[in-house]
Amino acid sequence: MNTKTFAKVAMIAAVYTVLTLALAPISYGNLQIRVSEALTMLPLIYQPSIYGVTLGCFLSNLIGAMSGVNPTGYIDAVVGTAATFFAAYCTWKLRDKKVGKYPLFAILMPVIWNFFFVGAELGCLFMPENFLLGTVINGAWVALGEVIAVILGVILTNVLDKTKIFKD
Repeated sequence: MNTKTFAKVAMIAAVYTVLTLALAPISYGNLQIRVSEALTMLPLIYQPSIYGVTLGCFLSNLIGAMSGVNPTGYIDAVVGTAATFFAAYCTWKLRDKKVGKYPLFAILMPVIWNFFFVGAELGCLFMPENFLLGTVINGAWVALGEVIAVILGVILTNVLDKTKIFKD
């Protein structure tokens, strides 16, 4: 990874972290709209962004746990980060598989991964007496927030793609 790419990855991580922490009341918990997850659409146009969003998610979840704004604690630094990594990676891998003119499967990756991973995390933490129901309920709420973030991300990615900022 060259210095220019490293700097872009670091900037993506920083933007993700700042957005998540600045919007902490809606970034964490059962019903969350993590606006920073819009950045998981960047792999549609820039493969190294996978590392930036993953690092940003890890830092956000870790700092959120340390500062007390993340009610799920340190487990989110592992589970939530894994969901974001797999979502970003699959978004990149599926970017060329289109339904009509849209990479629909790629766009749905953050919604699906977060439904299962973060839904299970929240189900385990907040509804341990009925883990399966807790996973479905919490996963649905998280997926709803992800749909909002993904729509923002597609708009953002379309704008950024025109600027050529991620062309090396």
